Amino acid sequence: MIRFRHSLALILGLVLTLPAGAQSLAKQEFGAKRDASAQQPAPFGGYANGCIAGAEQLAETGPTWQAMRLSRNRNWGHPAAVDFVQTLSKVAAKQPGWKGLYIGDISQPRGGPMLSGHRSHQMGLDIDIWMLPATQLNLSRNQRENISSISLRRAGGAFVNDNWSRAHHEIIKAAAKDKRTARIFVFPGAKVQMCKDAKGNRRWLRKIRPWYGHHYHFHVRLACPRGARGCVDQTPPPRGDGCDDAQKWVNDILNPPPPVPRDPNAPAAKPRRELRVADLPQQCAGVLASR
Repeated sequence: MIRFRHSLALILGLVLTLPAGAQSLAKQEFGAKRDASAQQPAPFGGYANGCIAGAEQLAETGPTWQAMRLSRNRNWGHPAAVDFVQTLSKVAAKQPGWKGLYIGDISQPRGGPMLSGHRSHQMGLDIDIWMLPATQLNLSRNQRENISSISLRRAGGAFVNDNWSRAHHEIIKAAAKDKRTARIFVFPGAKVQMCKDAKGNRRWLRKIRPWYGHHYHFHVRLACPRGARGCVDQTPPPRGDGCDDAQKWVNDILNPPPPVPRDPNAPAAKPRRELRVADLPQQCAGVLASR
């Protein structure tokens, strides 16, 4: 009993000594910040459990891009992500009918869990890029709130539809060939189509992974920048070009496997707990506290 009371006291002591706000919901704390921290750029933690110090804001409009949904204030990221957008948008601008890229969410000013939507995008290294060809780069703020991207999927994501173009292939390929890219998430039918159309060296296909949704945009995930201590990379994708795996996704869409019977004696799944500031890497409290 004495040992139990001693352990309980230690736990309570640790809770009481946590920084102010550490027990608050992380999405509320990070979602309330309107600007980046006054620190050197540094991502901390993982893509779905982290934050970013010293984020850089992607300009709302550039020569070959526009940031969309400005009211969300999610056009912030690591400087590598901002440079990536600028570089890839120049590639897009060379495609017929494209003047550049429309950029969706990157991260909040200090990263962390978002008030709505993504579980990832927490370190300023995830970038959503719209499938809609950027034919106008003078959209007003109001237009950027109301315009929508286009879907490229057909048959539940098993195939691409008539909106798919060679330009989409080339832009996603260029994103995958960038050495900073760790993964690209896109709907299964797009990956299978790219596998069919790819010629020559196919190594870049490995980074393109089928995933649910991702037919209005594709999601680029950058690797941790060199020397970024405290940043946790995702496990590398399996060896090979991943085309067989994508085809399996398509097969399962067209012919869904039977559901696995639920064990009646198994405990009910617990709802996912909202992350609190104390759940994030220790450095994130300092990112929040920085001016």
